[in-house]
This record gives sequence, C-alpha cells and structure tokens, in this order.
Amino acid sequence: MSRPSHDHPTTTPSGRPRRSVPGSGLAKGLAVTLRTMTKKTVTEQYPDAQPALPPRSRGVIGLFEENCTVCMLCARECPDWCIYIDSHKETVPAAAPGGRERSRNVLDRFAIDFSLCMYCGICIEVCPFDALFWSPEFEYAETDIRDLTHERDKLREWMWTVPAPPALDPGAEEPKEIAAARKAAEKLAAAQAEPTEPTDPQEGAS
Repeated sequence: MSRPSHDHPTTTPSGRPRRSVPGSGLAKGLAVTLRTMTKKTVTEQYPDAQPALPPRSRGVIGLFEENCTVCMLCARECPDWCIYIDSHKETVPAAAPGGRERSRNVLDRFAIDFSLCMYCGICIEVCPFDALFWSPEFEYAETDIRDLTHERDKLREWMWTVPAPPALDPGAEEPKEIAAARKAAEKLAAAQAEPTEPTDPQEGAS
C-alpha cells in the first residue's frame, strides 16, 4: 500500500480531506499552453537558416595527405573497420655518395566509409603525424549508400573546411616546433642584419 506524498498533502492541517476545485487541472494546463504560445519561437528553419555549430563539432573527417606516412594506426584502431588504405614501397636513392638507399611507403588509396563510421574520433587521436582532422561540415548525404565512401581526393577537399586550432592559454608553453622555427628565423635575420666591412675602392684599382 503506497503512502500519500508529503509534497502534495491530501488533508488539511485540521485533518479534514482536502477538496480539489473542479476544473483546476484544466486551468493549469491552459495556463501553460498560453505561456508557451506567447513566447518567442526558437525553431530554426533549416536549411534556410544554418545552425550555429560548436567549434568541436564532429561532422566529417578531412585528410592532410602530406602528413600521412601509411603507418596504418588509424585503420587498425578503427572499431568499425571503415578505413581502407593501400600503399606501395618505393626506393629512395642515397642523399650523398656512399650513403645507403632507403625505402618509404607511398599512399595509393585512403578512403573512409561514412555509412559505417560512428564518429568516435579514435583515428584522429591515434594519428601520430596529424594527418586526420575533424571538419564541422555535415551536409554530405547521398541517395546511394556507395557514395558515402569518400576517397582521398574528397577527404582532401574537407581539409579546407577544418577550423583553425584554438589559441593557446596565456600561460601555455610555446610548441617545440614553433620555438625551433622562430629561433632559426631570428638567427637568420641577425646574420643578415650584420653590417659588412666596406671595401677600399683604391684596392681594386691597384
């Protein structure tokens, strides 16, 4: 047997049963309806009005092909096995006489099947060379499911829609790559700014 709730007592302080006013529930419901009707609507008429997406939206994955070393980490860690990578090896000649030749992987195919992708972001996180990025673009629906497999040319196009990374905190350390490049540029600028010793015009005449 359930007890009456203490939030809504069914009896008055004197112990008499509380009587509800007939139609009070209907009046409360109509009051809620009227308040809702008088409020300004917040519905955005898509696609006429584009939604304001947060900066970390997961729309589609872009590929920066120059950074890809065909390490296969993204394909191996993908829970859905929706990343397809093909490559071949090429021999790079020695940079200097007497040096050794080396081989490198050349990317032939990089495709993502977005009909299988669950947008977990594991491939982007495990990529050690920053070759995969999130793009907020989400308007890539197709009438044929086979068209949802984006090849590397299509993935490269999504890179143009990838937003810039957020600014560092004021107290954050400068990245090592940027610090090294800045120091090299400062040394080069200092070397170019050093005055050269003037030559004697009579020295060449003699």
